[in-house]
Amino acid sequence: MAKTALIVVDMLNPYEHADAEQLARGVEPVVPALARLVGRARERDDVDLIYVNDNQGDFAAGREDLVARALKGRHPELVEPVAPPPDCAFLTKVRHSAFFGTPLEYLLRREEVRTVVVTGQVTEQCVLYSALDAYIREFAVVVPPDCVATLHDDLGRAALRMMERNMSAEIIGADECLA
Repeated sequence: MAKTALIVVDMLNPYEHADAEQLARGVEPVVPALARLVGRARERDDVDLIYVNDNQGDFAAGREDLVARALKGRHPELVEPVAPPPDCAFLTKVRHSAFFGTPLEYLLRREEVRTVVVTGQVTEQCVLYSALDAYIREFAVVVPPDCVATLHDDLGRAALRMMERNMSAEIIGADECLA
């Protein structure tokens, strides 16, 4: 049976950086749909839930550290509903793509994943680069626009269009994903 992976990118954020408030405004509307999608993924045997998060420059940080830091940050209400459950895979990254310098590709291949659903922040940065890296590794890519947050709406729309046009990504709402 072909498997799917729901990849949640960079949702553990303490929102203590220069563009944090602008980003928080973009994240707020996606949290409910993403939380529902994560819940559906957890109920399915044919879907792997994988969190990939920036280590924020702390190479000793793991899941617990990043969750605690994000929950103590300026917007815990944006973190708590989508915090990673203890029973899912959790990888840290240092650059934009969820694949760069991480064992994500190995994990997906080991689990025989064929399709990746890329969610999280930021659409025009980490989501875009993660989707591109998935595409060049020959995974089918799905991006639910209601589960990705932007810093700049115009760039986010352009990134979604690029993913659809150049990477054959399926751009569908969260309610249609994992149906």
